[in-house]
Amino acid sequence: MTDGNNEDTAAEAAAGESKSPDEIRADIERTRENLGDTVEALAEKTDVKAQAKNRISAVKDTAQGKKDEFVAKTKQAAPKSATAGAGQLTSTVQAKPLPFAVTAAFAIGLAIGWLLGRN
Repeated sequence: MTDGNNEDTAAEAAAGESKSPDEIRADIERTRENLGDTVEALAEKTDVKAQAKNRISAVKDTAQGKKDEFVAKTKQAAPKSATAGAGQLTSTVQAKPLPFAVTAAFAIGLAIGWLLGRN
């Protein structure tokens, strides 16, 4: 955790250069800021609850993104499939109308019998 500023300060001191009080105060202030940043970083690393919340948030975001992607793909695929199915059913009914007509007549007969049986 060495800092370039500290190395410069040590090099200057070794070279015999003296600093003015203002330069020393500036060095002290930089050191305090660096120390504060280091303490904040350590506190953040040791805050397990915050790390867990961040991880949960990241997982939720990932899951939401995958869900949105899946829904978009499904919406793109569904209209084509539904249209194709409806077209296939229409062509089948037009090609062979008798089985569908018999089935429809039977269903209508059941519905009428059920309605009459209720009264």
